[in-house]
Amino acid sequence: MATTAVGQPLSRVDARRKVTGTATYSAEHRIEGLLYGVIVNGTVARGTVSRISVDAALGHPGVLRVLTDFGKLQLAHPVDRLAFYGQPIAVVVAETLEAATHGASLVEATYERQDAVTDFDDPDIPSQTPEDEPDYSRGDPAGALASAQVKVDLELTSARENHNPIELPSTIARWQDGRLTLWDKTQWSQGAARTVAGALGIAVTDVRVHNEFLGGGFGSGIQTYDHVVLAAFAAREVNRPVKVVLTRRQFYYGTGFRPASRHRMALGSTAAGRVSALVYEVRIENARYRTYTDGLTDLPKFLYGVPNTSTAYRITPIDVHSPASMRGPGVVLGNFALETAMDQLAHELAVDPVELRLRNEPTQDEVSQLPFSTRKLRECYQTGARRFGWSRRRAKPGSRTEGDLLIGMGMATASYHNNRRDSSARARIHADGTAEVFAASADMGPGTTTSVMQVAADALGLPASAVTVRLGDSSYPTAPLHAAACTMASVGSAAHTTCNALKAEFIRRAVADPNSPLHGANPADVQVRDGQLETSGARDTYRDILRRAGLPSLDITGNWGPGDADSRISTYGYGAVFAEVSVDPLLGLVRVRRIFAAYDVGRVISPKLAHSQAIGGMVGGIGMALLEGTVTDHRDGRIVNASLADYLVPVNADVLDLDAAFINTEDPQADPIGVKGLGEITIVGVAPAIVNAVFNATGKRLTDLPIRPEALL
Repeated sequence: MATTAVGQPLSRVDARRKVTGTATYSAEHRIEGLLYGVIVNGTVARGTVSRISVDAALGHPGVLRVLTDFGKLQLAHPVDRLAFYGQPIAVVVAETLEAATHGASLVEATYERQDAVTDFDDPDIPSQTPEDEPDYSRGDPAGALASAQVKVDLELTSARENHNPIELPSTIARWQDGRLTLWDKTQWSQGAARTVAGALGIAVTDVRVHNEFLGGGFGSGIQTYDHVVLAAFAAREVNRPVKVVLTRRQFYYGTGFRPASRHRMALGSTAAGRVSALVYEVRIENARYRTYTDGLTDLPKFLYGVPNTSTAYRITPIDVHSPASMRGPGVVLGNFALETAMDQLAHELAVDPVELRLRNEPTQDEVSQLPFSTRKLRECYQTGARRFGWSRRRAKPGSRTEGDLLIGMGMATASYHNNRRDSSARARIHADGTAEVFAASADMGPGTTTSVMQVAADALGLPASAVTVRLGDSSYPTAPLHAAACTMASVGSAAHTTCNALKAEFIRRAVADPNSPLHGANPADVQVRDGQLETSGARDTYRDILRRAGLPSLDITGNWGPGDADSRISTYGYGAVFAEVSVDPLLGLVRVRRIFAAYDVGRVISPKLAHSQAIGGMVGGIGMALLEGTVTDHRDGRIVNASLADYLVPVNADVLDLDAAFINTEDPQADPIGVKGLGEITIVGVAPAIVNAVFNATGKRLTDLPIRPEALL
């Protein structure tokens, strides 16, 4: 009987190590001779350091060096002037963390301040059109909107959000014989190696990055920030290993963030509910020194069959650190605007929100004019509505109560592009019949190690317990960043392709070996089950093939990439998110009672891990809708709520009943294992579903995220 690991609800292979504390994260490695580095941050948003005094710090017991000259480093921002509040101006290196921390507090700086703007709603700051986000138009959107029978025109906003994984950004740097080893919390080990090599002016082949365990990322570890480069720089300067760990407060201005945004979403429709016009204008905050964009306009111009559509993307450069990707980057904000407007349009038309979306389902991708690889969004609506109990929703806002509480239901569509990128893997079978698979990817929590193991086990014809997947090392075969929902489709496909090639090599050796029971057999007829090669009653094993060849192991390195698939098909994941909320009208308090979502994300490799991913995305969406927002003091650019005491994130009491289901489908046109990305789509649609549920409960159309209690009073 064939062993089938794919589709089984296996537990994470690293779960025991994580819950028992034996998993070693980047700051926990024991390195001989380790010193501690603490960064000193500037306290103006724009200007230069006119004087810096380090004598007091150097006089503190245990402090060895205070580094202030970063002139030879190539960083993402200028090093000769301050471009944002919190920019590093010094690194204190000491024998202990306590000495380094106190030494950093003794460094004094004076500044030549320049006028700074940290509020991107400042009317004096002009907006720009980024080169990679040109204006888009099809049909006659302005004319169609003007002549539409029913119109919705909303202004919407969202606050800046900061990443808050439990593991803080941390790096250990060690130099040996001119080569650098980093233990770093990064979502892209090979990207980190390239960035650090470029910053220090050394060959990338002289940098090795380890990142086996990550305590959450959500996009915060994609880019390589100053603390990583400065740890490597300090270690080179003092000729000893150095560890740098950002404090929680430093995290807020030492890494990127989801940018604040301002939207205009206008829809025009016929009386029958056919959307004829869509006009979307969006603006986000940016840094002056670097342009950042993400896919805010993707879903508005793609998701529904609207013949007359235009989008305009603008950025406003101000004196802040550069924004960065955060789960569902861009797409989650553009979808918030779109799905809120669609719900308002459904209300104006007196049409059920699900029905309105069904009436506007496209037959092809109207942006690329390509056919969909798969699009089972109708099934998502049907499954989600049935499982959630959507038929019990009352169309009239404010008509359902429980005691003093108002109860409402809302829904939203979710979608995300199925990203696939070139990737490689190495597969090896040992003489004892066990296998290993290597790739320079990471696993920050979705269970990539486990899912790739399941794919590899089936490809090799081995039980899952016989396969070990090794990730988290830049010296392993090339892998893309562990983000953008591309890991399983990319690394999993590379593992699948490589393991099948290795299995084929064993079959080739067996049928060509006169001493094999399979000698002379047709390779196409050979099946592999539990490590046994079989055909017509004859059997051989991986172990025996290696024993006869006198080999301790046999391995193959293989590659996979999407090729030109995106020029032939439009491949996206889809979902329908349903939410129920209660609203206390006296307190303005919104509570999410339950969320259910149905997804079309292709073949589900590991149902248990997929469900966990969905729950995690929903939690993030609850935070976006109700809690999260970064507050800046615009006098100097300081972040006011830079702590977990003041920056609100969901806790267990906020996530009472979350559930998800997956439509039985796969996408073989997109990749050989038929998967679509899952990590990003699970947050898309959650915030608008909650906002729409609040409208159903109260009749108040809220357009600002997060929802504040005062907006409901």
